[in-house]
Amino acid sequence: MKVLIVGSGGREHAIAWKVAQNPLVEKIYCAPGNGGTAVEEKCENVHIKDIEELADFAEKNKIDLTIIGPEDFLIKGIVDKFKKRNLKIFGPSKDGAMLEGSKAYSKDFMKKYGIKTAAYEVFEDKDKALDYIKSCEYPVVVKADGLAAGKGVVICETCREAENTIIDFMVRDIFKGSGKRLVIEEFLEGVEASILSITDGETIIPFMSAKDHKQIYDGGNGPNTGGMGAICPNPYCTEEILSSFKKNIMEGTLRGIKSEGLNYIGIIFFGIMITKKGVYLLEYNVRMGDPETQAVLPLMATDFVDLIQAALDKKLSQYKVEWNNGASCCVVAASGGYPSKYDTGFAIKGLNHASKVFGAGVKYENDIFTTSGGRVLSVQSLGKNMEEARKSAYDNLRDIDFQGIYYRKDIGIIE
Repeated sequence: MKVLIVGSGGREHAIAWKVAQNPLVEKIYCAPGNGGTAVEEKCENVHIKDIEELADFAEKNKIDLTIIGPEDFLIKGIVDKFKKRNLKIFGPSKDGAMLEGSKAYSKDFMKKYGIKTAAYEVFEDKDKALDYIKSCEYPVVVKADGLAAGKGVVICETCREAENTIIDFMVRDIFKGSGKRLVIEEFLEGVEASILSITDGETIIPFMSAKDHKQIYDGGNGPNTGGMGAICPNPYCTEEILSSFKKNIMEGTLRGIKSEGLNYIGIIFFGIMITKKGVYLLEYNVRMGDPETQAVLPLMATDFVDLIQAALDKKLSQYKVEWNNGASCCVVAASGGYPSKYDTGFAIKGLNHASKVFGAGVKYENDIFTTSGGRVLSVQSLGKNMEEARKSAYDNLRDIDFQGIYYRKDIGIIE
């Protein structure tokens, strides 16, 4: 069996690592992959990014299964294009991917199907948006409607801050069109959780819960990043919380997917907020999270390829996902200066001494690993509990070094 994995981050490396464990998989092509996938078992990097070229490659090389990592390919309709050529691919249709591609669409979807979410308004006129924020309770959340590289959500503490954000999004157009329409919503106070899940359009099976750490500095301070680490399971996701999630969020989502005819076969990621008033849905993602994937997949006892095949065959109602006991901790090592300006090209030392390392902003040339991005790599470890898992991750991370290396010291510490 030959598998094509599209994407270049730590998430894609973790997917490739998990897929490689299936004994029927003989070859994995990573497009374009990274320095970590370059040396992963059964993997080969192929430098292709264009959708039509990817389809040509899959056809020419008789690829049995294509798995999509990043959301932008899904939003551009890669799944629809592959299916037109009778190529087997795992991911939602272009219509289904709108749940992440447009925040206005996703909020309207939540409202229509009775999914518990923060109160909101959608604006395409800046003057109406500026007038609306004068009567808001603060803080308030301003969101660019489209994709904005993880930077399109701003928690505004004051009316002046909200005004500046609206001007940045709608007038200065800092997101090249993605902020021309925006969502202004109620601020929810609580603890966030990430619940990745898989659906065949008829059934949704949630995975083990995870907790992402978005801010750059310890204690959840500083600007947002793509994610500085993740743990699994999320200690705040009690049985009571998960029951509320299923009843008030997951069931309505499945009802909406069916009613709207979204042809959704793939991963659906629920970003939820656990508050004193209950569990609310913050957002959908239509793919695996990063770095949640690096924390969640190592605890999955079920074969990931078999699970994907069950979804493609619409047999998830008969399937049970098995999990290993214990806890998983994943810590991201970043380039100094990230998420702002940073330098790359520095040699990475100590990788051979660490436990599982998933590459992201890593190059591999002439038997040398060098940094090539902001989030460079993820170090993941398992333990019988979170304390043991995080100690192992940090012990292994201390063996790794490159110029300017930076990582949070508090991933997995629960207050």
